[in-house]
Amino acid sequence: MSIALPFIVFVLLAGIAAYHRLRLPVWAALTAAALVACALLGANVVAVVLVAVITALIAVPLLVPAIRLPYITKPLLGFYTKILPPLSDTERVALEAGTVGFEGELFSGRPDWKVLLDQPAPTLTAEEQAFLDGPCEELCAMTNDWDITHVRADLPPEMWEFIKKNRFFGMIVPKEYGGLGFSALANHKVIQKLASISSVVSSTVGVPNSLGPAELIMHYGTEEQKDHYLPRLADGREVPCFALTGPWAGSDATSIPDFGIVCMGEWNGANVVGVKLTFDKRYITLAPVATLIGMAFRMYDPDGILGDTRDIGISLALLPRDTDGVNVGRRHFPLNSPFQNGPLDGREVFIPLSQLIGGEAQAGKGWQMLVEVLSIGRSITLPSTASGGGKMGAIATGAYARIRKQFGLSIGRFEGVQEALARIAGNAYTISALSESTAAAVARGENPAVPSTIAKYHCTEMGRQVAQDAMDIHGGKGIILGPKNYLGRSWQASPIAITVEGANIMTRSLMIFGQGAILCHPWVLKEMKAAMMPEGPEQVREFDRNLFGHIGFAISNAVRSLWFGVTGASVGTAPGDAYTRRYYRKLNRYSAALALCADTSMLLLGGKLKFKESLSGRLGDVLSQLYIASALLKRYEDQSRPEADQPLLAWSILNAVHKIELALSDALRNFPVRPVGWLLWALIFPIGRRATPPGDRLSRRAASLLMVPNEARDRLAEGIYLTPTEHNPAGRINSFLAAVVLAEPVERKFLKAMKNSDIEALTFPEQLDEGVREGWITADERGQLQALREMTIEAISVDDFDTEELRSAGYKAEPEFELLDAREHAIS
Repeated sequence: MSIALPFIVFVLLAGIAAYHRLRLPVWAALTAAALVACALLGANVVAVVLVAVITALIAVPLLVPAIRLPYITKPLLGFYTKILPPLSDTERVALEAGTVGFEGELFSGRPDWKVLLDQPAPTLTAEEQAFLDGPCEELCAMTNDWDITHVRADLPPEMWEFIKKNRFFGMIVPKEYGGLGFSALANHKVIQKLASISSVVSSTVGVPNSLGPAELIMHYGTEEQKDHYLPRLADGREVPCFALTGPWAGSDATSIPDFGIVCMGEWNGANVVGVKLTFDKRYITLAPVATLIGMAFRMYDPDGILGDTRDIGISLALLPRDTDGVNVGRRHFPLNSPFQNGPLDGREVFIPLSQLIGGEAQAGKGWQMLVEVLSIGRSITLPSTASGGGKMGAIATGAYARIRKQFGLSIGRFEGVQEALARIAGNAYTISALSESTAAAVARGENPAVPSTIAKYHCTEMGRQVAQDAMDIHGGKGIILGPKNYLGRSWQASPIAITVEGANIMTRSLMIFGQGAILCHPWVLKEMKAAMMPEGPEQVREFDRNLFGHIGFAISNAVRSLWFGVTGASVGTAPGDAYTRRYYRKLNRYSAALALCADTSMLLLGGKLKFKESLSGRLGDVLSQLYIASALLKRYEDQSRPEADQPLLAWSILNAVHKIELALSDALRNFPVRPVGWLLWALIFPIGRRATPPGDRLSRRAASLLMVPNEARDRLAEGIYLTPTEHNPAGRINSFLAAVVLAEPVERKFLKAMKNSDIEALTFPEQLDEGVREGWITADERGQLQALREMTIEAISVDDFDTEELRSAGYKAEPEFELLDAREHAIS
């Protein structure tokens, strides 16, 4: 033992120092003191001296700048510059555009949860709440989604007028320009509520308040542009659209072939400098009705009219619809969701430089402008739409599963249905937390590049899962379209959100980790900037600071990953209460694992990592689920830790943790350098994978919350339109739930009495009358059961149509088909 003791002390102190991220001088001093103590306690002198030499060989070169800088740092700087992946101008702009919030802590391997928990709970102003309770509620009440999607393929004129009059298009426009001046949180709440009744209405309102002319003019426009356009956009005199995507450039927006040539031309009777635009755009929301078109194009100056630069770069312009040469094409029809959407094109359309957003000073800066506002749009519109649809799907499906009976039981009592209900409940709860978290970040003044991408991808994917599970539970009720159907259009339209604002496959495999690994990492971007500094002593010193900070960071995460893996993250300090502390510990573990895998991947693969899309996607999944879980915990804390919500929180956290382990497992099993993958597995999963998906018992608890009135269900339903109006069938079914639950004991008593009697061949009203006469039920209970039957019939009823109602306007059937129709009617 006397021989082994110094080595044990050395390893133990090194591990403790790495785990707690003690500085190198502190570790060296502690080790020296411990070795002296070992010698005094009788440890083998040779062993003590050997460990002291090892400690000195590590500490001295690293602690003495005269040795470290020229002999260690400088050669490593040369090696680093060789493996550093080249950054294009567009990549550099994208990295520098966003801000880093709590997601940076998740990349640290040791999150400071105080940063998250100290963020103020998101709240609306009195004015914003009044708008939700007033004009927004009224707009929902005006909405007849079947009329919009099937009859008109558009909003009715009175809805367009109401939207404009009440400045729904100007929610983000400052009050001094006639807008509502609402926060991002209020924007989120409005879109969420509208989406719960109609995705067409939410899209129509959402796009002008997302990426579009108003947002761009507010941030970059000239004073003249602000004074002229913002008031007109706020009150609806101008309806905006933004033309970015074309046939040859979708997710790769920097490759747009649309171009503008600087030249002289005529504008309003004067000969001025401008650009001739040639463009071909498609999938442009609101294009068919837009009066003001935002346009992205590449700007060239072949004659040097503006200076020596010939390829000026991506630029943004404002085109009035009536500009000569602008052609607004016929409408697209995206999956039976007839929000206004269509193509635009033009050839040599002349506009003056004053129509560039920001004027001539912003020429060539369009990509930076887009990147800076894209994350804001991604943070709000699509996640909020998914939240509104997901919440309504959860509330309506829970009520339907309680009302609808098969084999004498509510279908929600069957375990197979409960599995789907639990997924609906957990995903709706998660979408709500995630969408509100990113909206709150924007409201705090952040530009959350990485969280917005996470929110867009995962909210839309979970929204699709909610729609699928809801359709499965509703069965025939869900697939028969008509005024009584509140699911079909959501199911049809779910791929639209998956596709727009960057296709989800590309978002997952390229953007989340690709951007997060550099932007959120505490050292990588600093090292890259140091490596790109002019050569000299200052460059070496700056690189030295960041390099050895990064090395210590990597060693710490390796040690922390191993410790958490061995202990199952069951020990250690963590915030939260007795119920949630275990979840914070789990996230600490996977934060360290993510940082370790990210560092190893970037070190070994360098620039090739951007082409390893499967690895990037899996590590992006880890980062995403960490962020999602942190949003869930923040929501729980902001709502004062409601005990009733614990099944939803537990289901959602366990689901996230299970996905993290699956993603890490797939990443390590397929790591490009196999021995390194084995080593990482030993550090992260030293006793194997232990996370499991939510169990059956927890799933039953989560599912049951949707099928009975309770405070957790009410909280989940907050912010959606549940008023039981004629054109809100989901709201009507939800309104039945309390009465259905109260009537069930009476129904069971009545059915048992009927089964034990010899009464047959009576209608339901006659059966009720007989039950009263026989004393099985009272007159009041008869009324309950009659009301229950009527509510059940409304809940399960579907629509039917005459053949002519389903035919396109103007369609004329061939004579033989008319004959067949006549015969079918005669037979029926």
